[in-house]
Amino acid sequence: MAHDTHDTLVYRLAQILIKLNQGEKLDPQELADEFGVTLRTIQRDLNERFAYLPLQKANGRYFLDPVFLGKLSTRDVERFASLAGVKGLFPSLSNDFLRDIFDRRIQETLLVKGHNYEDLGDRERDFRELERAISARRRVAIDYRKSEQSKHYPSLDPYKLINHKGIWYLAAVDGEKVKVFSFSKIGGIEVLDTEFVWSGEVDARLAAEDGIWFSEQPIAVRLWVAPEVAGYFKRRKLIANQVIERELPNGGLLISTRVGHPNQILPIVRYWLPHIRIMSPDLLQSELEAVLAAYLSLCEKPTQ
Repeated sequence: MAHDTHDTLVYRLAQILIKLNQGEKLDPQELADEFGVTLRTIQRDLNERFAYLPLQKANGRYFLDPVFLGKLSTRDVERFASLAGVKGLFPSLSNDFLRDIFDRRIQETLLVKGHNYEDLGDRERDFRELERAISARRRVAIDYRKSEQSKHYPSLDPYKLINHKGIWYLAAVDGEKVKVFSFSKIGGIEVLDTEFVWSGEVDARLAAEDGIWFSEQPIAVRLWVAPEVAGYFKRRKLIANQVIERELPNGGLLISTRVGHPNQILPIVRYWLPHIRIMSPDLLQSELEAVLAAYLSLCEKPTQ
């Protein structure tokens, strides 16, 4: 689903939820006219996407069970609309799963930072196991495959299942360090009997971070952006934790950021070459130049 199509869908679902939450009785044809879609699309919204809601129907109009009126916050509306609008983002969006979203503890286990998704249909049981462990504040043991090797983690404090750019990750505390594990590489999940003390500081840090790189000593980076592409960086954040420090007289930009790992910034800089340069730290710019030099050297060699 294209990004703009998804945004239109989520906007429509959010507006419908707001109307329901305010006690309005909705006529499907009137909604179709308001949002410029077919009657069949609205019927699908009400009967399928919102099947988990306690909706009632009378005289052809849909309305929320009065017991639930006013119970949804603005944040709830946005979250429910997003969940109902992106089938496949989660391993399973069954009615039971969506009803779980009403539970605040379950809401807190998930953190979505993108619209695309990887298909985890065959891992639903493992996904839900981790979700329940996070909700119950229970430690977990996992096996993690990385670089053709497997490492056993006997005791992790699980905090979030994060969807970043379509890929699911488990964010957990190992000892005193926050670590992120690709869900697809996790196996041997065991929910332990021991509970851990939830840290609001860790939780806030996970929510504030733009990506999935976490470091106790983040790298401060300053970038120069050419006038030709400055508009893209002004329109939205293209770099994690991006801050526009100054707009230059020629229309260029000076941007700062803090990243947890070089790989959080270098691929983006390479994408925008030659219209971007790392001002500091020098070591990061040198690393970039070394990679580019190696690539040019490779290109000079005759193909076999």
